[in-house]
Amino acid sequence: MKSTQVPNRVLNNLVHFLAPYEQAVDELKLKLKGIKYGFMKRGRYSPIEFVVGRVKKVDSLIKKAQEKGIDFTRNDWEEDLAREITDIAGLRVVCRYVDDVREVQQLLQEREDIVIHDVKDYIASPKDSGYRSIHMIASYTVYHGSEKITLLCEIQIRTLGMNFWATNEHELRYKYAGNIPQNVMEQLHEASLITHQLDVLMNNLRQEILTPQAVDPTLEEKLEEIFSLYVKQDLESAAALYREHVSGFEQAFQDNPKFKMIYDLLGKRLG
Repeated sequence: MKSTQVPNRVLNNLVHFLAPYEQAVDELKLKLKGIKYGFMKRGRYSPIEFVVGRVKKVDSLIKKAQEKGIDFTRNDWEEDLAREITDIAGLRVVCRYVDDVREVQQLLQEREDIVIHDVKDYIASPKDSGYRSIHMIASYTVYHGSEKITLLCEIQIRTLGMNFWATNEHELRYKYAGNIPQNVMEQLHEASLITHQLDVLMNNLRQEILTPQAVDPTLEEKLEEIFSLYVKQDLESAAALYREHVSGFEQAFQDNPKFKMIYDLLGKRLG
């Protein structure tokens, strides 16, 4: 059935029906980005790379509603739509590593403003196509005008690799109207396996990548020597020692007040 066969009053009301979902997506995007910036403000690595969101377009929503047998001639079609279609509002959180995906999943499950009702783990059990992701169905409350509305939304959490694969798979499904040729499907599945292997390898390297380089135990003595040269105004010698022994270890200063003081005093001048 085409969307033109849906009663005009329904088509007109859909704009108002979707408005709270648009508000929910905007608010959730801000909150999810807030998690990222919260980590960054504290000088920590953020498990979130980026966040995107969308509300289903009217044509897509009507098509899915008709597949589920929702009768738009009934007076309670809005309640049926809100109950039966859980991804009208959709958020996608993209992370670097698989461990980051798990961390974000846990962070969301611990929040009080987002209630998680269902989790589908397509990383542990990928779809036949090779699709991998975490899908969470959640409820979220918006204050839309004078109304308090609790609605369902879908939150997907993926790695960069999973997102790259899924984006290409989606475009191919659109190109072939959902009937991807078998040889293309086989290539997609192979690409999924390769992407997963890369995710696993990079996840194993995650701790090595994120751990700051070990600090030379004699660094404190070198810093004091640099500081002494700086006080004596022998800036050339101080700069040479700084570049030789300190440059590249700035991350280590964040948790050491003495190191941080010398870095703030000397590093910005001699780095």
